[in-house]
Amino acid sequence: MLLVVDVGNTQTQIGVIAEGSVVDEWRLATVRHRTSDEIAGILQGLFSLQGRRFKDEVDEVGVASVVPRLTQQWEEMCAKHLGLTAFVVGPGVRTGMRIRTHNPAEVGADRIVNAVAAYETYGGPCIVVDYGTATTFDVISGEGDYLGGVIVPGVEVSLEALTTRAAKLIKVELVEPERAIGKSTIEALQAGVVYGVAGEAEGVVRAIWAELGRKCPVIATGGMADLIARHSRVFEKVDQSLTLRGIEIVMRRQQRG
Repeated sequence: MLLVVDVGNTQTQIGVIAEGSVVDEWRLATVRHRTSDEIAGILQGLFSLQGRRFKDEVDEVGVASVVPRLTQQWEEMCAKHLGLTAFVVGPGVRTGMRIRTHNPAEVGADRIVNAVAAYETYGGPCIVVDYGTATTFDVISGEGDYLGGVIVPGVEVSLEALTTRAAKLIKVELVEPERAIGKSTIEALQAGVVYGVAGEAEGVVRAIWAELGRKCPVIATGGMADLIARHSRVFEKVDQSLTLRGIEIVMRRQQRG
């Protein structure tokens, strides 16, 4: 089985892929000081919950990470506890996708694998919106080129900034708002975040469509994707396994090359 890992600044998404399909999937908080031994222990627990044996069943590991220290810890975990060399998505890796930006090396690994998986699955042109620590909009051409994108502050980052700087506003749980017109500060914040971010997506996507000269499919992924996509008409699909599948696709392209 292939273990695929997307290490983000806020969350780490872990999946198990067998015969091309994601058969197990988990999301954990990203803890930057976590050690390779702790990672192995967490994985052992997650696998045991599914009746699986971590060390016996994993024979390949693919990692996309935007946290360099944790990239090293995942590599160390693979070598120490599995006897494997982890495949890490990074500069120099053959993705099969041309990166049409000024500096291709600065595009995050998660954005590249999202783009690869989106084009492979949905064709092009298309747009991927990933709701993570930052909200990213990535644009793929009809020919399968990565054209660039948009980065805006993420949902939780924006809310934390607001509640930190406004003395009378408190942190709230991000859940489905009961109404657009909040009857309390908590309801007003929840409605503002959800409807505001959904409106933001529509504005950015329509600007991209105008620049492309046509409408194209928009795919949402990331921890907040389900909540936000319900309140916007621009999304065609929510695909929570997109990043994990993208890691596998890029990994297989190295093996074929």
